[in-house]
Amino acid sequence: MLIPLWLHAQKRERIVSLSPALTDMVYALGAGADIVGVTTNAHYPPEAEKHPKVGDYFGVSVEKIVALSPTLVVLQRNNIALAQKLRRLGIETLPIRLGSLEDIRRALTTLGARLGHRARAARLNRTIDAALASLKGIVQGKKVLIVFGSYAKLDKAIYAAGNNLYFADIIRASGNRNAVTSGFDRQPVLDYESVLVTDPDIVYILTHQRDTSEAARQKVLRPWRRVPVKAAKYGTIYLNTDSAATIPGPRVVTFIEAFREILKDARTRFTETQP
Repeated sequence: MLIPLWLHAQKRERIVSLSPALTDMVYALGAGADIVGVTTNAHYPPEAEKHPKVGDYFGVSVEKIVALSPTLVVLQRNNIALAQKLRRLGIETLPIRLGSLEDIRRALTTLGARLGHRARAARLNRTIDAALASLKGIVQGKKVLIVFGSYAKLDKAIYAAGNNLYFADIIRASGNRNAVTSGFDRQPVLDYESVLVTDPDIVYILTHQRDTSEAARQKVLRPWRRVPVKAAKYGTIYLNTDSAATIPGPRVVTFIEAFREILKDARTRFTETQP
């Protein structure tokens, strides 16, 4: 029996998302109502937390996914083995690469096409492009070090943004450069001496700490202010506690806007310290 095309159009997707960034994208594209399962680390938007959980950072349950009868499972490209297992069970999967800024744009385009929201995907990408354009001409040629987490001592295991991630793309779009020059795909891990060698003009600390009081902020900033690098001299050490900063999805615009504000502040401080 042939099914009329209009009935096909009315069929709802049943989406399981295995990445907070992809969950964020599906909602931003207007298909959040079609999500039936997420991972435990999906916290945005708030309604995403209400869905059944199929796993966490350390692994997901194939049985829980199958029990949700999904028509589509969206997951990151590094989960190829899981994607293949689900396909053998007859479940459509859509592996998405999330690393660079171009990956984020492409992911929005790909998901938008698959979910029937091409126009909205295009609008989201234009918003990203406009935010990037707003960074130009504020500060030029400075070395920016982006680090993750708070540290009581800066002696070892300082995790920094490498050149394979969207952070480096944003720094380049602003006319500046990543203080970390490594081209490897793995996340750079610095020690005290490495920080001295990079000698950044700007340090941007990204941390998800729950305590955002001024006392807590100063506790995170204090060790960095004691390091003999240009950023400590200029007073251009900044902190971002917004969890969206490390989610490679449509809210990258929020990070870009915050980065624009620190560049504006840094420009003033660079000017004040010039002889």
